[in-house]
Amino acid sequence: MEVEERAARGGARGRQGGDHAVTMRDVAEDAGVSVKTVSNVVNNYQFVSARTRDKVMASIDKLGYTLNMTARNLRTGHTGIIGLAVPDLVMPYFAQLSSLVIGEAKKLGMRVIVEPTLYSREGELEALHGAQQAMLDGLIFSPLELGQDDVAELDVDYPLVLIGERIFTDTVDHVATENVEGAKRATKYLLQTGCRRLAVVGTHPGEQVGSAALRLQGYREALEEMGVPYDERLVVPSKMWHRDDGLHAMNMLLDSGVVPDGVVALNDMLASGVMHSIQLHGFRVPDDISVIGFDNSDDSQYLTPSLTTIAPGLEAVARLSVRVLRDRIDGVSPFGAPEGTSVFRKVSSTLVVRNSTRPIPDGGLRL
Repeated sequence: MEVEERAARGGARGRQGGDHAVTMRDVAEDAGVSVKTVSNVVNNYQFVSARTRDKVMASIDKLGYTLNMTARNLRTGHTGIIGLAVPDLVMPYFAQLSSLVIGEAKKLGMRVIVEPTLYSREGELEALHGAQQAMLDGLIFSPLELGQDDVAELDVDYPLVLIGERIFTDTVDHVATENVEGAKRATKYLLQTGCRRLAVVGTHPGEQVGSAALRLQGYREALEEMGVPYDERLVVPSKMWHRDDGLHAMNMLLDSGVVPDGVVALNDMLASGVMHSIQLHGFRVPDDISVIGFDNSDDSQYLTPSLTTIAPGLEAVARLSVRVLRDRIDGVSPFGAPEGTSVFRKVSSTLVVRNSTRPIPDGGLRL
């Protein structure tokens, strides 16, 4: 602790003002705890209570204290660098997730190298087994192309945390999102507003474990529970999930003569393209066709009209995945899990109601 404290005095310039270097002692005084307690928190020792940890982390964030990586890494033998492998940085979902992971890692004195895998199996295998792993303490990995037959590829000799939707093994720590539940919530909401011809845009035919398959499952479960027949004509596939994919998919549906009164788009970028297509065809959103998205991307509130969507809880995904990885790096079992077992956490989603959907009629019940 003393090495870290001396080094921090020379390196961490906080938000207190001027050239004052924020120290553990400053954090301790602000949080009303001992310097030793602050050290225990930044070193992620398990016996610190959640209440005390939250109080110390709030002071760290308030003052801008940064744990000196060089000093800590000399003591632990770690590099202080972790990897984050995601499909790309163009899609807002992954760009936002990357930013959040970087922020959470910084709180714990770690840096992040982000590696886009470019929607390829080869890119994902390179992220897992490439030479860059020699400089990383661990990896947070969002796979899209690897599947059930690739489980052995996840047997690596460094800490690994999976994030996202592809649940195909229970042998690796995993922070997941509510894909089935979130899509069911979105679909039920549109049904409660009075929609009955409900399209879903962005499906991947033949997929079994990915986000498209899980969100389609949620859509189907909601229809069944609400007593609405499933109609294959309203299921619109899309290879990718970008704006132009949503535009082309919705054009194809409307040009076929099938006009829904609501659309569940499997992400917000698809929803943006869907709304543009609807407007190009002379229909109004939401008066003629309601649209709901998924992911609550930063720009969803600025669309015209603003997009009703499902917020998957990316802040919690980033916080939990970094915490679990840090615990594994430090040789600690996350959340007190039994030795030799993996942990699984699913982050709750929430409905964000904006202007692209009609309101629930008076007397209706929101589920």
